[in-house]
Amino acid sequence: MEKLLLIGIDTRSMLNSALKLDYTIYSTSYFSTSDTPTIKNQKIILNEEDGISCGVFEDKFNSTDIIELSRDYIDEVDYIIPISGVSPSDFTKNDQKKILGNTDVKDIENKFRFYKKIKEEFLTPMTFSVSDINEANEISKNYPNTQFILKPVQGSGGYDINLLDKNSEISFNDTEFILQEYVSGINVSSSVLANKNDAKTIMNSRLLTMHDFEKNNSFIYVGNILPLTKKSIMADVENINKINAEMKDTSENLAKKFKLNGSNGVDYILNENGLYVIEINPRLQGTFECVEKTLGINMLDAHIKACQGEIIEIPKAKYYTYKKIIYSPTRMKYEKINLNNIYDLPHIGSITEKSEPLLTIIDKDKDFEKLYEKVELSSEKVNNLSIPFQPNVK
Repeated sequence: MEKLLLIGIDTRSMLNSALKLDYTIYSTSYFSTSDTPTIKNQKIILNEEDGISCGVFEDKFNSTDIIELSRDYIDEVDYIIPISGVSPSDFTKNDQKKILGNTDVKDIENKFRFYKKIKEEFLTPMTFSVSDINEANEISKNYPNTQFILKPVQGSGGYDINLLDKNSEISFNDTEFILQEYVSGINVSSSVLANKNDAKTIMNSRLLTMHDFEKNNSFIYVGNILPLTKKSIMADVENINKINAEMKDTSENLAKKFKLNGSNGVDYILNENGLYVIEINPRLQGTFECVEKTLGINMLDAHIKACQGEIIEIPKAKYYTYKKIIYSPTRMKYEKINLNNIYDLPHIGSITEKSEPLLTIIDKDKDFEKLYEKVELSSEKVNNLSIPFQPNVK
């Protein structure tokens, strides 16, 4: 039996799908949620314990640690699927030959290179490469009527994105940044399967950030609702069919332009000026489980088949699916929560720091209003049960 390694921040959802396929499965991840399947060949960086803090993800996570921990697995397996948090560029050229997915991602993961590649063909925000905050402010002065944001030139999940203003005191340290025109609007996303000959959009979705719920300046990713319909877009739009068709065509054209392989995501912002291309996620996306629930397919199987040349037939959507990541409203010690639609659960007794990811709510229903109400009620219950934990930890 062929051997397959899943490697990334959190492999739970992919593991559930992988175990239904005809492979010997290996897994290396940063997180070990209590609902992650336990398998023989498994390595985890963060071992959660009763009374011990899980720390701050951004301070502790390093993709190099996962690669080093996986060295013997990488040598042993036939195939590797990198998930969010691990780039194909992190692997040696020889190991990249085992990757099921994209390997040449330098013009995608680098947001300034990506901008330069697409700016003549696609609507996209004006973007500059900047070396420090002073350069960013100087460029901004030349466009007095434009609001800008600062983003790391590489990164995902909406982390470390900040609105630029005259009082910004952002230290770049060793991180490269881009200065990008801030485009307000509706966040939407496409999931697309591709191989060297073809590309096919699986589904479009409403992409959600903290800004959608708290009306703040945080752009951190919190989930998706799919499929994209007049109801699920949750905004007053005139022609959802036209929007879906444009997203489909644009995502497939981008997949072909960048010679994408397997399952990929394309993020957009929609406003009165049109559909702005923001970025490509050249790997399995956060909509993974949502697509599975909505369409009744195995997304990992679809990804592998696309990488091997076959793009599956896409069935019609059977359900709406809503995914919402809950970030801890306080520093809390996790106790069991009795809900049947929560995933990525901490281990009992472990401590989650304030604003760190706590758990994920995922549910489906044929009725959008009922689905939205179920997820929001679960979200409210989780937040109400988040009692501050005060004692010092080890």
